[in-house]
Amino acid sequence: MTPSSVDLEFAETVASSNDFDAWACMNCGVCSAVCPIGIDLLPRKLFRYAVLGLKDEVLAEQDTIFQCLLCKLCEENCTANVHITANMRFLRGYIDQEKFGLDAGRGKEGRHAASHA
Repeated sequence: MTPSSVDLEFAETVASSNDFDAWACMNCGVCSAVCPIGIDLLPRKLFRYAVLGLKDEVLAEQDTIFQCLLCKLCEENCTANVHITANMRFLRGYIDQEKFGLDAGRGKEGRHAASHA
């Protein structure tokens, strides 16, 4: 297994975003337990990857990120009031930009904001 590397630019993007708020996550697992599609990774480990700046791990979970139904069942049951669906939208926007080049004409300041409006 290859060791994980921290991408400081990604970590800064996550930390400076008003659309990503996973720091309150207590890692209790309620979100995973109530997820109607039963994805274990969603969102506990996924958000931890993002908070730690593990960009490669986040990008590797692209399928999981886009499988999320955004139904808010996890969010409604979150004991820490984490805005899980906003976090998922943020990650989708990040992937759209980084992997697919969508919104490539925007400057760095607004490159992720438009995908969350």
